[in-house]
Amino acid sequence: MKKREHVCPPWLSWTLVNPFRSLTQNPHKTLRPFVKGGDTALDVGCGPGYFTTALAGLVGGNGHVIAVDIQGWMLERTRRRLDRAGLSGRVRLHLARADRLDVPSDRVDFALAFWVVHEVPDKERLFSEILACLVPGGILLLAEPRMHVGARAFAEISGIAVKAGFESASPVSIRLSRAALFHKP
Repeated sequence: MKKREHVCPPWLSWTLVNPFRSLTQNPHKTLRPFVKGGDTALDVGCGPGYFTTALAGLVGGNGHVIAVDIQGWMLERTRRRLDRAGLSGRVRLHLARADRLDVPSDRVDFALAFWVVHEVPDKERLFSEILACLVPGGILLLAEPRMHVGARAFAEISGIAVKAGFESASPVSIRLSRAALFHKP
């Protein structure tokens, strides 16, 4: 992958964890159908930890979350949120490189790529790396912002996921987003 030309700047991260966001995108309600206690979850492009904290609660004391971002500052924000919630022991923070996730091949049950794939230059590589982390039958929830990603672009992104080896599944309804579930065969 070449260097990313657009990522959410740290000064704008407050918009991602704004309390009013839960009115339209409640993280527990969004993730609860796909994550259960004891699961291992991967949060790709976790930003300041909006979904990471919810994932840590959903996987429970026997579960584990790997939160990945390319910005150390975002990971620090995530760490502080987790500390305040008393959930930091369930989460491993991972600083990725700009050109790859570089996550050890963990046995991940669920992966989340929420409003991040449109920012990645090499989408096929990203999906291949996520696929390598998932257990057979593992789930990827892909969501992209409607305001930045049109229907055609989302279809292209979904096609890249399938080309990388995912089986497509049904669309998912998430407000302000285009979203779909994918499974590892």
